[in-house]
Amino acid sequence: MSKPPITQTPGRKIQVQAMFNDIAARYDLLNHLLSMGIDKVWRMKLVNLMDEDKPKRILDLATGTGDLAIAAASMKPENITGTDIAGEMLAIGQEKVNKLGLGNIITLLKADSENLPFADAEFDSAMVAFGVRNYENLPKGLAEMCRVLKPGSRAFILEFSKPQKFPVKQLFGFYSRFILPAIGRLVSKNSTAYTYLPESVAAFPQDDDFIEIMKKAGFSHAEYISLSFGITNLYIGKK
Repeated sequence: MSKPPITQTPGRKIQVQAMFNDIAARYDLLNHLLSMGIDKVWRMKLVNLMDEDKPKRILDLATGTGDLAIAAASMKPENITGTDIAGEMLAIGQEKVNKLGLGNIITLLKADSENLPFADAEFDSAMVAFGVRNYENLPKGLAEMCRVLKPGSRAFILEFSKPQKFPVKQLFGFYSRFILPAIGRLVSKNSTAYTYLPESVAAFPQDDDFIEIMKKAGFSHAEYISLSFGITNLYIGKK
């Protein structure tokens, strides 16, 4: 019998933490396999836009195994702090950071994005790649992100969306409903994780709805860029 899907109710955080700890060893393989490598292009789009601000201190929320933090190291900031609630994911991320010799730039910490252990206005930029969808309390998590940013600085958020145009809408729907969960279950041996992904994308606010949540969380201006025919959005919020 399969595990129940991750819910939107209190306790979601514990479920998400357990799920990502369980699939940590195969997460990078599946991430690149299921996206056919285009996730690397999305991350570099974020990094290239962030580089316009020349941030010195960067916060990477829901860092997972550290792919976005590692990509952002190309900007040569003073430091990047990556946080996540899944310790197993962080352990793999730390191995990657050490192997690449980036320990002097990237620090990985176990921390809750909705209750960050940082002072107000501590960072020049904040970023998240495919993590805000997993927040138990989305408005609180976005408000915390805004709180730790310096006035006038920007947050960059990559998140999956639901394509609306034919034939991408139909192709993406078929892929996310049938192909993605099947491959995910086969490789990860977790019956929940890759069923949860399309379910969470379907339930998540996107486009202008997400922009409104960002503004209510404290961002004075927010906009989004649609990537890969609407499969992913890059949201940008200014404090």
